[in-house]
Amino acid sequence: MTPQIVSDSVRLEELAAQLSGAPSMALDTEFLRERTYRPQLCLLQLAGNGVAACVDPLASLSLEVLKPLLTGGAPKILHAARQDLEVLWPVFGPLDPVYDTQIAAALTGLPAQIGYSELVRRLLGVELSKAETRTDWSRRPLTAAQLHYAIDDVAHLQALRDMLDEQLAKLGRAAWLEEDLRDLARADLLFVDPEKAVERLRWSSELDPDRARLAQRLAAWRERRAIDRDRPRSWILDDAGLRTIVMRVPRSAAELAALPDLTPGFVERSGGAMLELVEAAAMPSSLPPPAQRQRPDAELQTRVKRLGAALQTRAQELSLVPEVLATRRDLESIARGTPVAEVLHGWRSAELAPALTAAL
Repeated sequence: MTPQIVSDSVRLEELAAQLSGAPSMALDTEFLRERTYRPQLCLLQLAGNGVAACVDPLASLSLEVLKPLLTGGAPKILHAARQDLEVLWPVFGPLDPVYDTQIAAALTGLPAQIGYSELVRRLLGVELSKAETRTDWSRRPLTAAQLHYAIDDVAHLQALRDMLDEQLAKLGRAAWLEEDLRDLARADLLFVDPEKAVERLRWSSELDPDRARLAQRLAAWRERRAIDRDRPRSWILDDAGLRTIVMRVPRSAAELAALPDLTPGFVERSGGAMLELVEAAAMPSSLPPPAQRQRPDAELQTRVKRLGAALQTRAQELSLVPEVLATRRDLESIARGTPVAEVLHGWRSAELAPALTAAL
C-alpha cells in the first residue's frame, strides 16, 4: 500500500491521537536549504505505536497538535539528528529527549558518520532504495516512490535503537551515550551566533590582531544580513570576497570597487556598509603585510604525531574509530599546551587523558 500523506487538520489530530502514549517515536524530516539561510521543512515523517505517516507542512497545516508529543515525554529517535533538530526548532522549539542512532552506532565501533541506509544494511540486513535521494521535496504531489522512501527513513529506527542499546549495554557504554545525547538539542550548538561567525573561517586564526578585528565585524555583518534576508551567507558575500576585504582593507569606494572577488552589484548595494565596518574596526593607517602561511612548527608537529599515535592505540583498545574519541584539532590544541581536561570532557577525558598525557 502507498503510505498516506497527512495534509488536513482532521487527519493530523487522528494521527496525534494514535501516536499519543507511544513508548518512543521515530522521526525524520525532508527539507530544502539551497536558496535560504534557514532549512525549509517540506515533510515530517513519524512512526510509533505501530503507525507510520508522512505529514505535509506545506499544506497550510498547523502542526501545533504534535508539539506535546515532540517536546516532552517519550524519546524521539532520529539518525544524524542535528539538521532535523535545526529545521524543527522554529516549529516546535527544542525536542526532548532525543536519541540519535548515528551517535549510538559510533560508540559501538561503527564509522562516526555512518549513514542511515548503511546502518540498516549492517545491523538489520535490509537494503533500502536510494532512488529518491535527490528529490525536490517541495514539489507536489509526491509520488508513491517518494512516500515509500520517506517512510523507510523512520520504519527501522526503533529496531536500530533496540539493537544498539543492547550492544552498548554489553560494552558498558550506555552512560557514554547518555552523555553524548545530553547536549544534542542545545541552541548554541545548532545555530551560529553572528558574533562568533568568524570562527567558521579557517584562515581567521592566521590574521594579525587588526585584521582579525575586521574579520570578526565583517563575518557578524554577513551572518546577520543572511538571517534577516533568509538567504545563504554566500549569496550575501562569499568567503573569497570577505577575505579580500580583510586582507586589502579598502578605505574608499574606489579602492573597494577595484578589489577582485567583489561583484559590481555587491559594491553598489553594500559598499557603504563595508566602508563603515572598516572605519568602525578602527584600522590603523599602516598595516603589516598579510601574514604568509607559516611553515609547520616541527616541534608542534612531533607532539601532534605522538598524540595521534597514542590516540590510535587507545582507539584500537576500545574498538572505536579514533575520531569518535578526539579530532586532529583537539590534538593540536593539546599539543600547544591546553590541558587535556579542557579540550576533552566526560568519558572521553577519562578514557584518553592518561594516554595523551603520557605521550607528551
